Amino acid sequence: MQLAHEKWFVDDSSAYPADWSFFFEAPTLLFAGAAVGIALLWRWAAVRFLPVPELRLLTPLARLGPWIPRILGIHLGVSLLSLAVDDAYLAPQLVVPDGVGGVLLALTEGIIGVWLISGVYLRPAALGVVLLGPLGLVLAGPVEVLEACDLLGLALFLVILPPGPSEWGRAEVAPNVEIAALYCLRVLLGSALIVLAFSEKLANPELARQFLDDYPALNVFEAVGVDLAPDTFIRLAGAVELLFGIMLISGAAPQLTILIAGIPFNTTLFFLGRVELIGHLPIYGAMLALLVYGSSPRHAYMVRELWPFGRSRKEPATRPGGR
Repeated sequence: MQLAHEKWFVDDSSAYPADWSFFFEAPTLLFAGAAVGIALLWRWAAVRFLPVPELRLLTPLARLGPWIPRILGIHLGVSLLSLAVDDAYLAPQLVVPDGVGGVLLALTEGIIGVWLISGVYLRPAALGVVLLGPLGLVLAGPVEVLEACDLLGLALFLVILPPGPSEWGRAEVAPNVEIAALYCLRVLLGSALIVLAFSEKLANPELARQFLDDYPALNVFEAVGVDLAPDTFIRLAGAVELLFGIMLISGAAPQLTILIAGIPFNTTLFFLGRVELIGHLPIYGAMLALLVYGSSPRHAYMVRELWPFGRSRKEPATRPGGR
């Protein structure tokens, strides 16, 4: 199953406009409906039946929790710096304009990237990433910016929960701050996947068909000898991306969710190389953060909070028993 960003690899992806008629075909609606249903069932079953954390074997990962803000700063910074070097803005397919304005834009993006990598006073740097978004709306439009809202998730996490002053960026903060930071991270990461499910697959079949023509090896069913029609594969891939997006937003069973979603995200690296790695760095960072916090007996409840804002400092993240 391929969860690659197809616009990064198809020449002139803007030549493939949205086609919502494909989404409203009965088979596509069936796949999308199944994805939503499975995600809702996943949330219900995880909250009702699974322990917290659900995979106790991974609890040692929780020791990385205090350093996650520093790690996310590095992931986001390397991604922005690499994009700036390639004259791209927020995503590999968005080329900065020619002329002095484009040079200044790439330079600003690169400076913010270096700042984030440095780990010094990252809250202003993260705010700078947030401010890059509105300019992206002018340069590329809302869909392209929404596709990159995983970057916004990391930036807001660092605005809310920047690294601490210690040598390695260890951060110790109040529980309500951690809950809010994790909420922004998972909701915006999941939202990016949902937008991509539609903009590159479920509502843009021509782009998906061209991508499969260019990279046929990514159709794993063909590789194992299963004759699956391209449009069926596109519907399935879009539904899986939609499913993972909703599962991430729900925050339920984060360890299992990340481990399952990580399989297709990492598989594409073998076929698409450096561009895929650099472009997905913010996603990898966010998934690592959710896995680490989801492996902590103290933080795992925070990951699945549906609406954390307005909670007092003394109010627990969840009722005893995890229900």
